[in-house]
Amino acid sequence: MRQFSYARPDELYEAVHLVEKSRYLAGGTNLIDLMKSDVERPSHVVDLRNLGLNGIKELSDGGLRLGALATNADTAAHPFVVERYPLLASAILAGASPQIRNMATNGGNLNQRTRCHYFYDPDMACNKRSPGTGCSARGGRNRIMAILGTSEDCIATFPSDMCTALAALNATVQISGPSVERTLSVRDYHRMPGDTPWIDNNLQPGEIVTSIDLPPVSFGDHYTYLKIRDRLSFAFAIVSAAVGFQMEEGVIARACLALGGVGTKPWCVPEAEGMLEGNAPSASLFRDVADRLLEGAVTDRDNAPKVKLAPRVIQRALWQAANGTPQSQTFKSIR
Repeated sequence: MRQFSYARPDELYEAVHLVEKSRYLAGGTNLIDLMKSDVERPSHVVDLRNLGLNGIKELSDGGLRLGALATNADTAAHPFVVERYPLLASAILAGASPQIRNMATNGGNLNQRTRCHYFYDPDMACNKRSPGTGCSARGGRNRIMAILGTSEDCIATFPSDMCTALAALNATVQISGPSVERTLSVRDYHRMPGDTPWIDNNLQPGEIVTSIDLPPVSFGDHYTYLKIRDRLSFAFAIVSAAVGFQMEEGVIARACLALGGVGTKPWCVPEAEGMLEGNAPSASLFRDVADRLLEGAVTDRDNAPKVKLAPRVIQRALWQAANGTPQSQTFKSIR
């Protein structure tokens, strides 16, 4: 790890006006690993943990505000989250290990970087790490890489389970910066790589995520977070699906849907949600929705099996939500 200066401000105003090109530190479960691997080389680190952004509170419209510095573990176990947003709790519990969830924060989860093994290896070409050097994942060991939202310059997958659920729920991100406070949809927060894969999201220099707001929503038991991975714990998704339905007399009145493990960002297609709404669950409908979600998928050598696996995961998740049999994150057998 390289030498760096360090600050731990007590006020948000101070944090956003500190040294330019500094890196923000929350739980440290991603940034510290990257610094140890010599992938991240910040000259100045700003520790945010004194800013008091770790609360979880009810909003006046019936929604919920998740503090950016609340841990993933505290968020998943919070009574409001468990009762009102079990889809989110399930997705968080599907990710990482208990030890990491006890340290990782909501804001850090939102801003984590890819787990592409070429990105983590400074000796390999990676446009996301070193712009203009190329993408070693193309034609390489790319079984875990993305098939949606990719570009010639990058096929790295976005790794978060929590963000997949947040995208399905259409949550919003509250952001503070040196000159302005603003709100951004989670669905618009992350960027596809295009020709600038080193830019992961739409934060501006000096901006800090202060909270994540969940809209008022009620699915009852008609939700699921289905995650297919190489082992049952502490593994990233090969394909995952977050689904929530509001059911009325056997008809899907409202649908929320996002995919993980297949895209360069949490993958949402509003048209696919619209296909579900106003219709009764059926095998043909769910096949059509899966086809629409995966439209435009591009494979590269080892990740081609995702094109066959993903439709099955999507259809299974849709049936779990429709039947009110959400996937258990403790009992792993798929129902």
